[in-house]
Amino acid sequence: MPDRRFRYDLHMDIHRLRCFLTVAETGHVTRAAARLGMQQPPLSQQIRALEAGLGVALFERHAKGVTLTAAGRELQAGAQPLVAQFDRLAERMHRVAAGQAGVLNVAFTSSAAAHAFTPRVLRECRAAVPDAELRISEANAAEIIEAVAARRLQAGFLRVPVSRPEGVRFEPLLTEPAVLALPMDHPIARQHKPSAVVPLQALDGERLILVRRPGAPGLYANLLARLAQLGVQVQVVAEVERMMSNINLVASGSGLSIVPASMRGAHPQSVVYRALPSDPAIEAPITLAWHADDHDALTQRFLALVRRTAAALAPAGAAALLSRGRRRASATAAARC
Repeated sequence: MPDRRFRYDLHMDIHRLRCFLTVAETGHVTRAAARLGMQQPPLSQQIRALEAGLGVALFERHAKGVTLTAAGRELQAGAQPLVAQFDRLAERMHRVAAGQAGVLNVAFTSSAAAHAFTPRVLRECRAAVPDAELRISEANAAEIIEAVAARRLQAGFLRVPVSRPEGVRFEPLLTEPAVLALPMDHPIARQHKPSAVVPLQALDGERLILVRRPGAPGLYANLLARLAQLGVQVQVVAEVERMMSNINLVASGSGLSIVPASMRGAHPQSVVYRALPSDPAIEAPITLAWHADDHDALTQRFLALVRRTAAALAPAGAAALLSRGRRRASATAAARC
């Protein structure tokens, strides 16, 4: 059981310690009061209350001012770092409240991370908020959405939402075409020049490698639905966790795949890429996910920076489309509230 003589320690406030330190530094209550911007009587009351609470005399009073007692010198040595630490903490609290510091947890799918948008937005975040601790991770779309819904992530970047939990908002930022990834010696690669557009019908009978549908069904669900609509039959020979694993299997000759254009160039010695027809069903967007109830200043500052960065990278012709998509996202959010 704690000693009742020291109960006051739990209630001692920083203001009273600051008063004590100022009197100790000046050696005079009147001069200390002037420095603190207060009257002498209230300052004297603070010192007396501090002494009463501690049960010791902190000063010896005399005609020319005050001097510290042995107990007072001990308190001065301990209080100085304590008050300084509190001041640093208070300053950081203000910076966090203003969105100038804090911890920001952000995750990307592997294919979103491959886009030029990703390194640019991270560089700009570090430049704009150098005191923020940016924690970056990689996950699939399902994992990112789950983490945003659970408030473990402030923001996530994925391609196509695979679920829409209550409270999670999705905003299209950029979109890019999908391309066909083939082993270097694949017949389609030989039949179609690098500048050619390969029709989706050319995939009939081919062995297809996909990112695992439970983790990222959106992009590939759209692809398979489009192929079925065209009467194109494919054999799904592998489903993997990450987009790079997808391309690794293509490089090994296990099959072919369709990937976002920003993945073009991976394994250049063993994988070739060919354009596909322009088709909204197989476009690869980059979608921002965040929680509607996250009003933290740092989160909001990051979201604003993300939107500015995406707008700077978006082709002029895509700006209106993205704007319409964001308005739809806002309307959906409003309808759910």
